[in-house]
Amino acid sequence: MSPEQRKRTAGGKGKGARSEGRRRLSLAGFGGLVVVLFLVFAVAQGIGQPSVPEGEVAIVEDVPEEIGSVTTEEFDRALEQAAARSGQQQPPEPGNPQYEELKMTALGFLLDTVWLQGQAEEMGIGVSQQDVQSELRQIRNQEFQSAQEYRDFLEESKFTQEDVEEQVRLQLLSDEIQQRVIAGASQVSPGRVEAYYEAAQEQFTTPASRDVRLILNENRQRVEQANQQLQQDDSDQAWNRVARRFSTDEASKDNGGLREGLSEGLVEEPLNSRVFAAAQGEIVGPVKTPIGWYVFQVEEITPEDVQPLDQVRDQIRSQLAQQEQQGAFEGFIDDYFSKWQARTFCADGYVIDRCSNFKGEARPPDAPPACYRANPRNEPEACPAAVRQLVPALPGTVSLLVPTGEQLPQRPRPAGLGEAPEAGLPGGIPGGALPPGAAPAP
Repeated sequence: MSPEQRKRTAGGKGKGARSEGRRRLSLAGFGGLVVVLFLVFAVAQGIGQPSVPEGEVAIVEDVPEEIGSVTTEEFDRALEQAAARSGQQQPPEPGNPQYEELKMTALGFLLDTVWLQGQAEEMGIGVSQQDVQSELRQIRNQEFQSAQEYRDFLEESKFTQEDVEEQVRLQLLSDEIQQRVIAGASQVSPGRVEAYYEAAQEQFTTPASRDVRLILNENRQRVEQANQQLQQDDSDQAWNRVARRFSTDEASKDNGGLREGLSEGLVEEPLNSRVFAAAQGEIVGPVKTPIGWYVFQVEEITPEDVQPLDQVRDQIRSQLAQQEQQGAFEGFIDDYFSKWQARTFCADGYVIDRCSNFKGEARPPDAPPACYRANPRNEPEACPAAVRQLVPALPGTVSLLVPTGEQLPQRPRPAGLGEAPEAGLPGGIPGGALPPGAAPAP
């Protein structure tokens, strides 16, 4: 496709607004789609890329004619706004590391502006000027105490009124795109709700518990004396008296030995087993444990309580719908970046990783440059692998409760880990490994 055939323009109105920099004005924060669009995305070099005309820093294909290019004038204004946001009066000179950072911020935002409008056009989404003014009034009322404070913001941020209105319009488009994407992912079938309920019984179950009065002491004779007195009189008054005299349990000795709401596993063994095997009102002891001797009495038993499905149906449906919406939006973002990055071409000196003609270094972004240089002056302490770390789900952990499973980074097989039998592990995983000490399947 020739440059004359591409849908673009040599200019545009109010594009200087395309800067994320601002002091206090939230402008709805670009909290939905726009924030996500600033994520670093792996890019590939375009094939048959067009040239960028003089006076423009980037072009985007297949968008409405009036928004298809980013001019040098627009870039310069966005760069000034990015510098103002970082507290600088003027942008640094090219070649300065701060300039490179601000360049990526400014150009990235300008491309986001084109991409958002292009995506909205393809989805048939628009925003009226009345909607923009209504949203802007709310923002000004919430963020600024006076008209003068708002004017001060415009001056310090190097924004014009048109810039602000453009940014508000973009936020409204972003919100509508996100709502459109997730709208179709909100339906959850009754069968999925019921399956989740069955798999997540523990979430809706209050375990059985017991209120217990107890005496603890390292001296068995002291516990036996307490037991004898309680066998004769187990009234509340007697427990208060005996606990103060014989118990060393700081949590209960001043409260008649009472420990309320004990559920399985909250106290040490064998006390735990004896408590949950005892009948209500029975005095049991002495019971030896690692921390001393006990005598106890179960005062009240509260059985396990499971919330019925009808009580939690809406809660489950909402939770599953949120999962579906998140998955749908993440899938949209992946496709969004791939599509618009492939349509974007940048001029020399302005190429960033959002451009189709970007050529990245063959190293992970967090790797020291010295790791990829021959005979570097300063040897790096450690160099990561030259591939992206994978974090697949641990087999058997993917479920309705945890759709992504337990994700663990891949690593070399630890020494001592036995080999799996040729037939594979149970479940049909060929070539798997057995834990140390495990016997192969027959």
